[in-house]
Amino acid sequence: MPDAATEDYPFKGFNHFLLTSQQINTTLGLQYSKAATKMQMTLLHYLIINNLIDSLDVALKASVEYGLALLDLNAVDLTQLPLYLLNEKLLRKHNTLPLFVRGNTLFIALADPTDQTALDEIKFHCQLHPEVILVEALKLTRAIDICIDASTSTNLTLFENTYDASDISLSIEDTSDDADINDTPIVSFLNKTLTDAIKKNASDIHLETYENTFRIRFRTDGLLYQYANPPLSIANRIISRIKVMAKLNISEHRIPQDGHLKISLSKDKAVDFRVNACPTLFGEKIVLRILDPNKAHMGVKQLGFEPEQEKLFLDAINKPYGMILVTGPTGSGKTVTLYSALNLLNRIECNICTVEDPVEITVDGINQVNVNLKTGLTFATTLRAFLRQDPDIIMVGEIRDFETADIAVKAAQTGHLVLSTLHTNDAPQTLNRLLQMGIEPYNIASAILLIMAQRLARCLCPLCKKIVIIPTATLLSFGFNESELNDLTIFGAVGCDNCKTGYKGRIGIFQVMPLSEALRNLILANGNAEQITRLAELEGNHTLRTSGINKVRLGITSLEEIDRITKEKQ
Repeated sequence: MPDAATEDYPFKGFNHFLLTSQQINTTLGLQYSKAATKMQMTLLHYLIINNLIDSLDVALKASVEYGLALLDLNAVDLTQLPLYLLNEKLLRKHNTLPLFVRGNTLFIALADPTDQTALDEIKFHCQLHPEVILVEALKLTRAIDICIDASTSTNLTLFENTYDASDISLSIEDTSDDADINDTPIVSFLNKTLTDAIKKNASDIHLETYENTFRIRFRTDGLLYQYANPPLSIANRIISRIKVMAKLNISEHRIPQDGHLKISLSKDKAVDFRVNACPTLFGEKIVLRILDPNKAHMGVKQLGFEPEQEKLFLDAINKPYGMILVTGPTGSGKTVTLYSALNLLNRIECNICTVEDPVEITVDGINQVNVNLKTGLTFATTLRAFLRQDPDIIMVGEIRDFETADIAVKAAQTGHLVLSTLHTNDAPQTLNRLLQMGIEPYNIASAILLIMAQRLARCLCPLCKKIVIIPTATLLSFGFNESELNDLTIFGAVGCDNCKTGYKGRIGIFQVMPLSEALRNLILANGNAEQITRLAELEGNHTLRTSGINKVRLGITSLEEIDRITKEKQ
């Protein structure tokens, strides 16, 4: 048993201030007895929980002795701690909490600043340099209990140990013995990153390597936000771990690679990720697209159509044959719109086939094909095969070339309902794009039922949005009528704990243009996009900007957001 007066006793400066010599000797005897060893607690912790010394007295004395600032844990938001860096076992064992990360330094809450064992083990576990911030022992114990209790009360928890390698079900089994790939800190960090992205409703995760930094960003509601800046020294380990999970070649760094992984968060919750690795100047960039199967079951009413637009869309998809085209940039929600239609059409009497690059949403009852250029499985060859498979409805992920467009148009003319997408700015320009591909005007006029352009606008947070005053001249320039200005209420973004940015969720903004007889005649007369736009407006079809302004009138989004997503000339 150590002597209380020896240098081995870490808190020798507290001896005569906090305890008598007899108390110290008795306490040390108990601490190092067999029973106390089974408790797995430090001497200081033992003293405090047995009320032999006061927690606050110890903290104040340690603050003076070691020149450390004393933090009141009551003032800390426990939900914002980077708990994914340390598992529950480490928190309990060393009575510590991670507070925040700055560069390569992890600031941790400790009541015993002399616990070098804790510092060494934390450094080994998370590959960060631990820096001590002093806290009261009793408050620290309570805070740890609160965090762990919170973690067990939700499916998507704060702690990595709930979603570690043994609990998250991946689409593969990791068989590599490489410690750099399978080490626990990297597994823990990546599991936390994936679950955080799902909780934040992110659509993409970007992992980017630069000369001096490594960063991770989430795309949420269409915009990228910083998530974390892990140390550059572990960048290759994180990237290698993702490549193993996605069945990519971890030794290949010179060419892009595509892969896929799946995690099961519970018996009823599984999420797919599409993975792409691309070589960059200072390493590889990884982008994971989150493919949420729940989006496939989104109803048409939740998409954001105005009543008359919804009617036109539903009328078109219930026609026995013809073509429906949805246009817009990448990430504008085209696939979700098409799958919302397919879900309505997915009946036992319908044979539905889709060809996509890649399939992003899987649906029972629909025959889905992934394009594979290496084996010659292109959009065109798959479409030809579909036509020999007795289809009723065909969905083409994207029309990219003349051959695909020609087969799709002919299928629409021969008794099939064809749904597809194009990358154009608005509905009228879609007609010009097909003409440029080489499709004859008479085929376009006879095959197409409806063309839709769409964007996704961020919705104002209902908890913090506020009324804003906009100059009359600005409102008129946006397309508001002077007669409505007196009764018009415009809302703007603020930002709160619920949303952070003033926006939460997104809603579709649509331009729905059915091909009327007058529009077909104009196409046959080689009318240009501007003439088609004017005629469509005369027939009452809203532009994207007009549809967006209606969402502003309803208080769903802000004028700034509509201006951001419809800056091109409509």
